[in-house]
Amino acid sequence: MLRCFRYNVVVFFFLSLYIFGQEIPPIEIFSPEIYGAENQNWSITQAGNKYIYVANNKGLLEFNGAEWKFYDSPNETIMRSVNVIDDKIYTGCYREFGYWQPTVSGELAYTSLSQNLSIPFLDDEEIWNIIKLDRWILFQSLKRIYIYNNRDNSYSFIDSQASKIFKLSDGIYFQKTNEGLYKIENGKLKQIISDPVLSKNLLVNMFDINDGYLLQTQDAGFYKLRNNKITKWDIPANEILSSVSVYNSMQLQDSSFILGTISDGMLHLTPNGEINYDINRSNGLGNNTVLSIFEDIENNIWLGLDNGINCINIKSPFKVYNDNIGTIGTVYASAVYENKVYLGTNQGLFYKALLGNKQFQFVKGTQGQVWCLVEIDNTLFCGHNTGTFIIKDSNAEKILDISGTWNIKSIDRNNNLLIQGNYNGLNVLEKQNGKWRFKNKIEGFDISSKYFEILKERNQIFVSHEYKGVFNLTVDKDYRKVLDYKIESSVARGLNSSLVKYNSDILYAYRDGVFKFYASEGVFKKDSLYSQIFNKNEYTSGKLVNENKTNTLWSFSANGLSYITQGKFLGEPEIKRISFPIELRKDVTDSENITHIIDNQYLIGTSSGYIMLDLNNFQERKYNIAISTVGINKYKSQDSLKLIDKNAFGDFKSNQNNIQFSFSIPEYQKYYKTEYQYKLEGIYNNWSDWSINSIEKFENLPFGDYTFKVRGRSAYINSDNTAEYSFIIARPWFLSNTAIIFYILIVSLFSLFMHNVYKRYYRKQREKLLEKTTKELELIKLENQQQLMQFNNEKLRQDIEYKDRELNISTMSLIKKNEFLNNIKSELKKIENVSNLKGVIKIIDKNLNHSDDWNVFEQAFNNADKDFLKKMKSIHPNLTHNDLRLCAYLRLNLSSKEIAPLLNISSRSVEVKRYRLRKKIDLPHEESLTDYILEI
Repeated sequence: MLRCFRYNVVVFFFLSLYIFGQEIPPIEIFSPEIYGAENQNWSITQAGNKYIYVANNKGLLEFNGAEWKFYDSPNETIMRSVNVIDDKIYTGCYREFGYWQPTVSGELAYTSLSQNLSIPFLDDEEIWNIIKLDRWILFQSLKRIYIYNNRDNSYSFIDSQASKIFKLSDGIYFQKTNEGLYKIENGKLKQIISDPVLSKNLLVNMFDINDGYLLQTQDAGFYKLRNNKITKWDIPANEILSSVSVYNSMQLQDSSFILGTISDGMLHLTPNGEINYDINRSNGLGNNTVLSIFEDIENNIWLGLDNGINCINIKSPFKVYNDNIGTIGTVYASAVYENKVYLGTNQGLFYKALLGNKQFQFVKGTQGQVWCLVEIDNTLFCGHNTGTFIIKDSNAEKILDISGTWNIKSIDRNNNLLIQGNYNGLNVLEKQNGKWRFKNKIEGFDISSKYFEILKERNQIFVSHEYKGVFNLTVDKDYRKVLDYKIESSVARGLNSSLVKYNSDILYAYRDGVFKFYASEGVFKKDSLYSQIFNKNEYTSGKLVNENKTNTLWSFSANGLSYITQGKFLGEPEIKRISFPIELRKDVTDSENITHIIDNQYLIGTSSGYIMLDLNNFQERKYNIAISTVGINKYKSQDSLKLIDKNAFGDFKSNQNNIQFSFSIPEYQKYYKTEYQYKLEGIYNNWSDWSINSIEKFENLPFGDYTFKVRGRSAYINSDNTAEYSFIIARPWFLSNTAIIFYILIVSLFSLFMHNVYKRYYRKQREKLLEKTTKELELIKLENQQQLMQFNNEKLRQDIEYKDRELNISTMSLIKKNEFLNNIKSELKKIENVSNLKGVIKIIDKNLNHSDDWNVFEQAFNNADKDFLKKMKSIHPNLTHNDLRLCAYLRLNLSSKEIAPLLNISSRSVEVKRYRLRKKIDLPHEESLTDYILEI
């Protein structure tokens, strides 16, 4: 027992050493959470449309390259087998077998053959294998083989007691437990051979070889069967095969073998029996138990695992070295030197033999960050965080102890001088007596110089610093001192920018493109050709790598790699693109690196190892895109999507205006990014942006005619076709032809009704308008009359004012005249000889008592206030002429003093007259006589 344990430990250790340095193809892992079913997957097949079908514990899985779809097992038991035969997908499970076919909607529908044929299953029978042979389809359980004739729908069965059946070129074979190898001939069993090898070992598979058969056993490896004799197949892998338990196997189209083990993952054997690689959980496989193996039409290997499904791109141009335990770390630089591959990482320098899967070894003394590996003059230089080393096999000789050597370059045509960029600027190395030594630092420039290029003929050095810009240094001829420097204004500084020399052109690259330095003009200008190497929308880094050995210029973007190479025919530069998304290549932004290894193979450094790229393995592929399903639901409904015939013209009701399309390209390469672009003619007539989404939904579409178009691309190659689906969304019922006719009729009747209504309305309005106009005319006439009356009143008012003024003037004139005459009379009476003046006094008295004055006044008073005297006389008929005269003066609001001259009496006499007048008109004592007269 101890001896056996030690043997297994030795084998395991040998296997671990063997695979430590292996590079494996890309593996796409589909977990149960991704495909939406249970863990175990027992069988895998592929249809003519490249869809993948998997028999899962819970049912049938379908994968179109974009999404997984699950179908429950017909009788809710474990589905053990699946095989696409013609246009049907045959499956087998517990006491049940039948086939699935796509419906017009794209979904699968199941038909039970076992129920239709009334198969008399034995207890606990499960269908483990399905094989087509001419017109028959064989359904194999562990006890029987059911033979179905798909032409006449008849069946028969054979009691086989076989764990597996094998289809070879000359018929169906199987191993009968403890008995030997049998063949089915003419519907009967025929024993081929009975041998201890077959009685002691479980037969996993059988393969045709030139002059016999190759037998794959579970625990004892391969045997050859020739002329009824079994011999061991002597191959290099026998020692490994004796330590693993093989559950199933398959011979690929290239004659190599895939072995799926029970607990050790998957082995790939060459046709000569050498182990090409071993893939298990520790280096990338999803699970170590392989339940089923299938090779698809594009040579991808599908593994049904005890937990999940894996797809291995065995023919991929990429091979991956994963440093899962972190021994190597992130690869920043690589080189091939003296038939060895060197890796410079964040943990030091490692190397291994160029050919073979040997393990990497550490170069002592190089612990820490390696920035560059450069071969110059048959010498390998290592730029390190601690300085500069010269590498020879596993030895590292430190020649410069200045921190941070970013890069090392030779001065053209002078291999005895090297310039290296360090954290502290630029330093010069010189070869003396066959040894490289530090010569001097270039004084006058102390900025970190990660990217620099030398223009020897002009004694210029360009240094790119992503935060400061591009420096143009002019140095002396001995490269000891910077004579002058400036920051280039013809280009802007840019994050993750770089500087490189390619075909003697100095190129500066950042987000805005690639700029070339024109020495004659002394400026950088954007180069239209080189700039095509970048897609601005996919920009991640301006890092350019000049691979001198192959004269290729590489760049890195979000979706892949691009490189410029010289055309084979005319020698013109050609730009080629490789689909390799950044999330898969896992490189370090601004420290991307790629190195030519051998032939057309390149090593790309990643954050956890490296990836090998073989340009010879790139094949021109053709892609076809197809619409998988078309679904609708109502705009006001929360119901699940209803799938419809995707091949027929869609005629939808107005409320079925939520349309969902799913589409796919059945492409299974992990590193090939598949994208889609669509448009919906009739509303969105321009192509959408490229997207990885394989489902598109349009909600609340208006009525009208539509054509949905979708196209795809993978690995930058457009699909050969554009998938289309045309449909129409009917008008809503309120916009249907019947509704429109009804609307027209209603509108016509309404229009007629409204016409009559408006006719009556306008007639009444006209009458009202006429009436209104008449009234307005009358009103205008009245207003004119009123205006005329106002004019007349104004004239009368003016006349009255005039007459009042005339009366006032007349009154004042009389007053003045009488006062004047009285004054003269008084003066005359003072003269002594008055007798001589009596005649004059008489004349004066005559003028003072002249009735003409009153008549003039009375006429003027009546003009100004006619009817007053009449009213006064009518009210007080007992008034005398003199009383009325006094009333007239009082009406003029004259004082007694002013009235006295008019009456040719004294003021006292006027008061007496006023008193008498009050008596005559019987005016109370408390009332004013003047106010009374003014109010009449």
